[in-house]
Amino acid sequence: MLTIGTLARRTGTKVQTIRYYEQIRLMPEPGRTSGGQRRYGEAELDRLAFIRHSRQLGFSLEAIRELLDLSDHPEKSCEEADRIARRQLRQVEQRMERLEALRTELARMVQECSGGSTSDCRVLDVLRDHSECLTAHDEIGA
Repeated sequence: MLTIGTLARRTGTKVQTIRYYEQIRLMPEPGRTSGGQRRYGEAELDRLAFIRHSRQLGFSLEAIRELLDLSDHPEKSCEEADRIARRQLRQVEQRMERLEALRTELARMVQECSGGSTSDCRVLDVLRDHSECLTAHDEIGA
């Protein structure tokens, strides 16, 4: 049996995050010692590793909940898991397109900067007036 600290170290997950996952029921309520300490087994270790890897791939907590439900029912069709993964792939591709537009705009701003005084700074001009941007871009990570 593993303590929460050991589980955290073995999965690279913060203790607070494990507690949060328990609170929102992505992780099951752990067994406890007579002293009240949480104890975890291999099943919880595997489940947390699944959640962590899913988060690294950008899946939302709701998508992870759906994937865990599918994983908990091996007799179900894989079609739903495929649909969830395809949806995530589309979101990643859309984000990449937005990031490419941002990269293009930032590169243009830097290239047009003459390096003179801030009163003539092209970077500052573009940041002050969005109409100066030549590429369409949405906010990323705001």
